[in-house]
Amino acid sequence: MQSRTKQSNFKMLLTGCALVLAVSGCATQANKDPLEGMNRGIYKFNDVADRYAIKPVATAYKTVAPTPIRKGFNNFFNNLGSITTVLNDLLQLKFSNAFTDAGRFIINSTFGLAGFIDVASMDNIPNHKEDFGQTLGYWGMKDSAYLVLPFIGPSTIRDTSGLVFDTVTTDPITYTHNIGEIRLHNQLRAAQLIDRRTELLDAKDIADDASLDPYAFTRDAFLQRRANLIADGAESNKPADDGFELADEDKAPAPAEEPAK
Repeated sequence: MQSRTKQSNFKMLLTGCALVLAVSGCATQANKDPLEGMNRGIYKFNDVADRYAIKPVATAYKTVAPTPIRKGFNNFFNNLGSITTVLNDLLQLKFSNAFTDAGRFIINSTFGLAGFIDVASMDNIPNHKEDFGQTLGYWGMKDSAYLVLPFIGPSTIRDTSGLVFDTVTTDPITYTHNIGEIRLHNQLRAAQLIDRRTELLDAKDIADDASLDPYAFTRDAFLQRRANLIADGAESNKPADDGFELADEDKAPAPAEEPAK
């Protein structure tokens, strides 16, 4: 049974890597969305599924569940994600962050009652988020075609491969499936989906109301955020280049030269 599971996991990794190699060359600086026709179709499917199934459940959950309960489950799933972060810290040679994030996981898993209480944040311990998609970007694979995944939403070819890698290697929920706890696995996945959708209730409404083309708005926001994560925030600190030069009177005056002695 375990050997079959390992073979299945290995095939998933190979499939993800092959997907990246086959399609990563499609994206260019000028066109980040060469699969736009297919992506828009999946986006519409996700929008319908969200509108009539996922969003109502998330809204009911937010209405019925007290804030401490919702926060506790959100902390729990975030704590599970710390394992993925630690591995990718190490793969990016960020050893200090790996030590900090491992400490967060240990503290929250013990004193935080399996992660339901974010004790580490109460102690002002930094919280990093890393995944294998960011690791691939860190080591040079920064250009990748935009891709919309069914139910999951915005991604790229690179990040989809990273998601497969992280899911197979460091996701504790996947482990429950591997040991035969299929029902528990499905329950955790459903709860994780509802938790994530509840976090995005307000953001999704803003995207729909603020843009004539919610698809393009979501795509551009996602790609900008991922580029910023890979650069560890450096992208958001770059000055914007709007193609205009300052008028002479708006430029800072040059320092006056000292008279020659």
